[in-house]
Amino acid sequence: MGVVVTDAEVTLADVLSLRLAIDEPLEEGTELVLRHRTTGVERDVLLGTPGARAREATLAVSLEPLRLTAGRWDTYLRHEGKRSRLRSVDPGFSLDHLDAYALCRRTLAYRSYRTRNGYLALKISEADPVAEVRSIWFREGRFEVMGLLAYTGLEDDDSRHEAVLTLDRRQNGARLTATATVQGVRFHAAVSLVDVLAADPEGAAGSGTWEPALQVADVPTALRLGSRLDDVDGKRRRLHYPSARVDGVLIKPCYTADDELRIEVGG
Repeated sequence: MGVVVTDAEVTLADVLSLRLAIDEPLEEGTELVLRHRTTGVERDVLLGTPGARAREATLAVSLEPLRLTAGRWDTYLRHEGKRSRLRSVDPGFSLDHLDAYALCRRTLAYRSYRTRNGYLALKISEADPVAEVRSIWFREGRFEVMGLLAYTGLEDDDSRHEAVLTLDRRQNGARLTATATVQGVRFHAAVSLVDVLAADPEGAAGSGTWEPALQVADVPTALRLGSRLDDVDGKRRRLHYPSARVDGVLIKPCYTADDELRIEVGG
């Protein structure tokens, strides 16, 4: 089948919307097949009856009824037992769309994308409420971070919410807190680097890791700081921020393998 995806998007209603460039109409009985890349589990959807001869076709598939699980799903077209992987020329990435999508409270987050080899795939993740990091910097002796709250259900308006930034050092249970600003779903928080060292004077001389989180009024759980609403995988290896030194102690932000933010002290 000469079929190429020219436009792919998961809508705010979790509907996979596709525009296809086709050599000839899809044959009756053609199915869209989604295959989990790790487990091999498959879900299939019978497509509509073929229309008139045209160079384009559109598809809309509701994803929630398919009971898809977290992970990456590859896409195929299948007809009479023969299937071909669905090619795509659409990178499937829009930061504005991802921001709008993340405003709703969800259980799973669905995202369409083009693989490195040029095929359409879906990435499905657990959609726990998080504080999505957009900017990090050191200035005037402080660590500062800005971003937006994702999957909390809060409105993107001018309303203000009381909030506190916490930093926890898992090695010994030390905790540091600082007031944060939240307006709508946008947040800003800052903490003195001197206070970071003073909160754990014994650990400052050696290596230690602080885990930041945001506690926001009207949100029942603490929000981990991380960065997932983009197309950069493996941020621990790929994304590096400037570091700072306070009293000779190195302090630098970094990411875990799960793209959660950490503050590393010493080492």
